[in-house]
Parts: sequence; structure tokens; C-alpha cells
Amino acid sequence: MRFIALLISATVSLTALPALATELTVTDGQVRVPMPGRTVTAGYFTIHNHAATAVSLVSAQSNAFERAELHQHTHKDGVMRMEQVDQIDIAANSSATLQPGGLHLMLFNPQQPLMAGESVTLDLSFSNGEVLSLSMPLTEMPRR
Repeated sequence: MRFIALLISATVSLTALPALATELTVTDGQVRVPMPGRTVTAGYFTIHNHAATAVSLVSAQSNAFERAELHQHTHKDGVMRMEQVDQIDIAANSSATLQPGGLHLMLFNPQQPLMAGESVTLDLSFSNGEVLSLSMPLTEMPRR
């Protein structure tokens, strides 16, 4: 009888795991192709937290780049500055948008030539232990 109770308990625990994977989703993702002669670019997307508790994006990585960092733009004394941040918080049942002029993902040193229309894989790691592996399209830098 204990074996059956244990088996039911294990089954319930395992079936609960997939629900966690749907608590975080990402939309509107894109990575910009670096400008000619440059080795730095940015990634933008919106993270949706469908959970009843807050979570934080704590790191990102991509096999297409040597390094990825979380960044934000700030205005201080009339000057816009960019600085690395340790995490990006996403409140419960809310979202955080990474966009030009605000929070964003900085990507350094592409491992191969990148072309608009192709995709790169990003792995986003969160404070709850979840990792989202995403394919993001490469887009051209907008003309100024």
C-alpha cells in the first residue's frame, strides 16, 4: 500500500512540473545585427510572468556570442548612461520589456558572421531555476 501511495505522490509531483514551464513566456524578441566593424549589439524582448510570485532574470547566454550581459540606460545629470545590472525583476502576473533606451540585453563578440533574417539561440536563466531557451530573429539596426 505504501508503494502505491508513493507512486501516486511521485506521479502528482511529476505532472506538476510542466505547469512551471508556462509561468514565464517571452514575446517580441529580436537581436540586432552588429553595425559594420562593431562587436557589440543588443537584444530586446518582453518577459511575461504568469505566476503569483515575482521572479528575476538573472543571466543570459548565447552560443552565437562570447558574452551576454543585462543592462539598463539611466539618465543622470542630463547624461544618458548604460550600466550592467545584476538582475531584471518581473513582478507577479506582470511583464518586463527590454527595449532601446531602457532595460536590454548586451551581446559581445559574435562567434561567426551574423545576417539579418537568420536566428540565434538565447538561454535566459531566472531566479526560480527556470531556463528558457529561445530562438530570436536577427534584425538590422534601424537607420537614424
